[in-house]
Amino acid sequence: SSGINAEWPLRPGERDWPEGRGIFHNKEKTFLVWVNEEDQLRIISMEKKGDVLGVFKRLASGIEAVRNTVKEESGKDFMLDEKYGYVHSCPTNLGTGMRASVHIDLPGWTAHGVDKLKARCEELALQPRGTRGESGGQTGHTYDISNKHRLGYSEVQLVQ
Repeated sequence: SSGINAEWPLRPGERDWPEGRGIFHNKEKTFLVWVNEEDQLRIISMEKKGDVLGVFKRLASGIEAVRNTVKEESGKDFMLDEKYGYVHSCPTNLGTGMRASVHIDLPGWTAHGVDKLKARCEELALQPRGTRGESGGQTGHTYDISNKHRLGYSEVQLVQ
């Protein structure tokens, strides 16, 4: 099953499934553009060294480069609403759409149970996930910890 309800209109990213999608990345695989996965574009900057500022700067300049290319090629811009931020196919990404995350080993929290980790993250406006993604499950004691909120906050606030 594809998970697509035939009675619902398809999101733009689902119209041409499985064609019309892909991942493009730099040589180092620290900057990626995922086309037509859940949203039309998912732009990712990452690295293992822990240089949060460097990752953020690469993300900002990469987004601007993608945006400029889209404008040059199509004459269109990203959809931005004054009140709600960037418009996405997936409503959980409304706003900045930015999810800043870190993969971190938390063996103590694993021993105490995932429910306690979720409660602590809730207090800090964070969201714990397994390293296999939103619904992919947990392996070992490494967690993907990210900002819980996207709407009503600036990109800088979400990284802090």
